Amino acid sequence: MLISRFGLDADIILRAFMALLTALGLSLLFGSGVIALLRKHQHHGQPIRTDGPQSHLKTKQGTPTMGGLMILGTSMIAIALFANISYHFVWVSLLVMFIYGLTGFIDDYIKVTKETPNALTAKAKLFLQFMTAVVVATIITAATPQAYSNSVYIPYFRAALYVSWLYIPFAVVVISGASNGVNLSDGLDGLASGLLVIAFTFFAIMAYIVGTPLAKGFALPYIPRSAEMAVVCAAVVGACLGFLRFNAPKAKVFMGDTGSLALGALLGTVAVILKQEILLAIAGVVFVLETVSVMIQVIYYRKTGKRFFKMAPIHHHFEQCGWSEQKVVLRFWLVGFIAAFVAMLSLIKF
Repeated sequence: MLISRFGLDADIILRAFMALLTALGLSLLFGSGVIALLRKHQHHGQPIRTDGPQSHLKTKQGTPTMGGLMILGTSMIAIALFANISYHFVWVSLLVMFIYGLTGFIDDYIKVTKETPNALTAKAKLFLQFMTAVVVATIITAATPQAYSNSVYIPYFRAALYVSWLYIPFAVVVISGASNGVNLSDGLDGLASGLLVIAFTFFAIMAYIVGTPLAKGFALPYIPRSAEMAVVCAAVVGACLGFLRFNAPKAKVFMGDTGSLALGALLGTVAVILKQEILLAIAGVVFVLETVSVMIQVIYYRKTGKRFFKMAPIHHHFEQCGWSEQKVVLRFWLVGFIAAFVAMLSLIKF
């Protein structure tokens, strides 16, 4: 076979491809039914923030949320069918999806039943996120080769920075930060799901390289068994592509915290497993910018009583500047694609 001649593992590539197609197929097949069920139990849909863009009160009112159940359900089925769930990294990923998904589900459920855009307090969500991330980071570190377990890989320079016990707190911030970054990005039709397709595609490629002997050729940390994360990432890509069929403008369903918190946390978890936390910040730069924009807005407002941006997160700022929702989404997707390409350049030896 051609791929064997290049030293590639046909089994992992095939299983990743099958996971993607399975999750995509299931999403397209059952998506309409799931949306009908959500609409039946959500009489008024997701409550829309009154302090957000006023146009959203008209265009998004009545749209059901919790669409993340579609993504998580189909991707988990695909992972169970095609990934080796006996590996630490795979079942830890499933654990992250379940716990963060459950946290988001509770938050969404309270929102729709009490018809309020505010449900769980920020402190409550952060506590659940951080506690889960601590457990996950500890398990991953214990399952990682000792040579890399407490180090941060510096891409482009091909160096590893040993940080000792500080690595666990660092990994916790990466996982929780990614979860909240995706959550903040989920404010426009198709924005978060499209960016997740780009980010998980990038990490599927990285997982295959880092988890196989190819890692040595690229001077990357070799993490045994982490190639299975390519299957996990591919499953999520397929599920997100299927979800985009129903989430693209005009959205028939929103991802909700159910999906955004879980998928963001999974993205951070994958980066920690592969020792590519810095590349996550590059490939996921839009998620970073969304988070930073909110932090700047809050700090600046507390200091001056004025707003730095017209509205935060930053995608709303551009809406307030007169950009259409579709224009914002497409341009943010383009930024995400360029950022993933820049991250991919780290594989090239200069």
